[in-house]
Amino acid sequence: MSNKNKLFKFAQNETFPHLFQPKLMYGSPDDFELKGKWNSDFFHNDNPITVELGCGKGEYSVAMAKEIPTGNFIGVDIKGARMWRGASDSLEMGIKNVAFLRTRVEFTPKCFAENEVSEVWITFPDPHLGAKSTHKKRLTSSRFLTYYQNFLVDGGYVNLKTDDDTLYEYTKAVIAQNNLPLEIDAGNLYESEHYKGFLTLKTHYEKMWNKEGRIIKYLRFRLPKNKIVVEPEETV
Repeated sequence: MSNKNKLFKFAQNETFPHLFQPKLMYGSPDDFELKGKWNSDFFHNDNPITVELGCGKGEYSVAMAKEIPTGNFIGVDIKGARMWRGASDSLEMGIKNVAFLRTRVEFTPKCFAENEVSEVWITFPDPHLGAKSTHKKRLTSSRFLTYYQNFLVDGGYVNLKTDDDTLYEYTKAVIAQNNLPLEIDAGNLYESEHYKGFLTLKTHYEKMWNKEGRIIKYLRFRLPKNKIVVEPEETV
């Protein structure tokens, strides 16, 4: 993407009424102004909130908002140029129950209050492989699950859709180590009974992995609020 195109998208992002870019910093006690007020001050209803973390272009957030008018959806990502697509499309379609939040996933506890979110979706995140990466950066690590406990309802759902074998096996190890209620384990989503509804939606990255013949996996589990989540004894 050219710098000119990025600058155009960044400028448009500033004008979108449903795209928020809070200035949050590590160590700062300040929270985002909509924390605890998403339903009352933005969506103006009491419908449950679903958050898509690392939403990329926001395909899932937009699709779910379109299909479920009784729910509220928020896509979170740090890449503003990618998020522009979902924000732009949803605005053109007149979808009112979706918003986008440009911030780091680490800062989500500063953006959502306790019990404010009912469900989390994580679609094709960076598996953080290689010598310079670490499992602690994975969005299903004990570190990040502890972040989610700050704002998920007790027993709220966490959904992972991935093409990566290591991330899939690692997440299953986290689930097993902590006895988290696992509701769906589809090692080959396309050949499972669960391949229907939103799970048939293919993101930009999923289409890329399809061309490479990668097998898509899906996990859906519950996250109890007060449970101390720890890393597996053997980390993949």
